[in-house]
Amino acid sequence: MTKILILGGAGMVGRKLISRLASNPITPDQAITVCDIVTPDSPSAGVTYVEASLTDTAVLRNLVTRRPDVIFHLASIVSGEAEMDFDKGYAQNMFPVWEMLEAIRATSAESAYCPRLVFTSSIAVFGGPFPDKIDDDFLCAPQTSYGAQKLICETLISDFSRKGFVDGISIRLPTICVRPGKPNLAASSFFSGIIREPLNGQRAALPVSTSVRHWHASPRSAAGFLTHAAALDTALLGGRRALNMPGLSATVEEQIEALRKAAGQSAVALIDKVPDASIAKIVDGWPRDFAPSRALELGFQAEETFDEIVSVYLEEDMPSA
Repeated sequence: MTKILILGGAGMVGRKLISRLASNPITPDQAITVCDIVTPDSPSAGVTYVEASLTDTAVLRNLVTRRPDVIFHLASIVSGEAEMDFDKGYAQNMFPVWEMLEAIRATSAESAYCPRLVFTSSIAVFGGPFPDKIDDDFLCAPQTSYGAQKLICETLISDFSRKGFVDGISIRLPTICVRPGKPNLAASSFFSGIIREPLNGQRAALPVSTSVRHWHASPRSAAGFLTHAAALDTALLGGRRALNMPGLSATVEEQIEALRKAAGQSAVALIDKVPDASIAKIVDGWPRDFAPSRALELGFQAEETFDEIVSVYLEEDMPSA
């Protein structure tokens, strides 16, 4: 039996991952455990849920002693919250990863154990000035605490993998859009909001210029990245265990045009321009476009147009769907 542990699995990406694992299991015989601070209102059948905080070291150690074969680490507080609360950002985004790796190392010292660890990192590990497209050799120089926390975790996972304690891979996710549900505290939340809310007949605030360009992928693609990384031959990474995931580069104006195609001008009219200097400053420090050659060569896939991303939301996540 393949034992799968999903840390932070009650969130949107976690739910998408569980659904994908149900339809495309890693092995025919798999058992999934999810640990998060909440249990979903509609728990997935056949999944074991542990309601706890990953800041509780004893919880992490207990989960690791069960010797999961694959660990998906999705848990973190979002970018805006990590920037506003410095202490909380490091307490929740960085230190639990260290504690988890130490628990794995201690377990492997007792008897042979080296799980596959898939860590969700972020394009926030990069900072400007940016080239037209960020390639796989571009310098990591985060300009937010969230980005710094993700980069520290990438480095830890790489070093623990080098020493043979874990078989890790960090995948740098684009901004996941269109996210279902309600807005969150992520500085990037508006990228989904200006599509999701109008499609549901609600007003949406746009805090930045329509010329802002950003890197996106759908929730469906995010789940695909995770399962592909879990099965990847990490020897192909050649020691460079962090990968820029594929996606598509679009301006806010291009996003709005995709909304217009899908739902008409009446939906676009529900977007209100509400400038927010603090959000604009954060977003200005984010990458805009990528050339993710390594990930594409290794078989990772994403959408090629924003129209496709809107279609994914309409097919899978519209409340009436």
